[in-house]
Amino acid sequence: VIGIFKAYCTRVGSGPFPSELFDEIGARLAKIGNEFGSTTGRARRCGWIDLPALKYAININGVTQLNMMKADVLSGLETINVCTHYMLDGNKIDYLPFEDNENLTPVYTELKGWDKDLMHISSLDEAPQEVHDYIAYLEKELETPISIVSVGPDRKQTFFR
Repeated sequence: VIGIFKAYCTRVGSGPFPSELFDEIGARLAKIGNEFGSTTGRARRCGWIDLPALKYAININGVTQLNMMKADVLSGLETINVCTHYMLDGNKIDYLPFEDNENLTPVYTELKGWDKDLMHISSLDEAPQEVHDYIAYLEKELETPISIVSVGPDRKQTFFR
């Protein structure tokens, strides 16, 4: 079973979104990632990747491999945060609770970003080491291999690993 996810998180509409960014980075992700509703034109909510939420999706759907889309959107960021846990009522938890999830505070691991524009690479081998480190970190934390990485909208920008 293949699971497809973005290198960062988005959400349409209201509701809890613990890793949502309310700053210039969130606006930048929306703009570069073209994160706008196709019919309404409304900006999607953007944030850092949320591993507890992604782990839940992997487990509930029996995902055996992952495809990561839009890695190019993270280009140019000095650091990339990864939500690994949440704090809830002073307790560190590594799952997305069904209730009280609006009171979650994300706990982040900070990874080094990259400057290179990934949209112009012709193979994943040309990507900076930090891209490979990001992929390896996600694979380790998610315990699921990432078999495809996309760095742009063209099919030539989709790389098999």
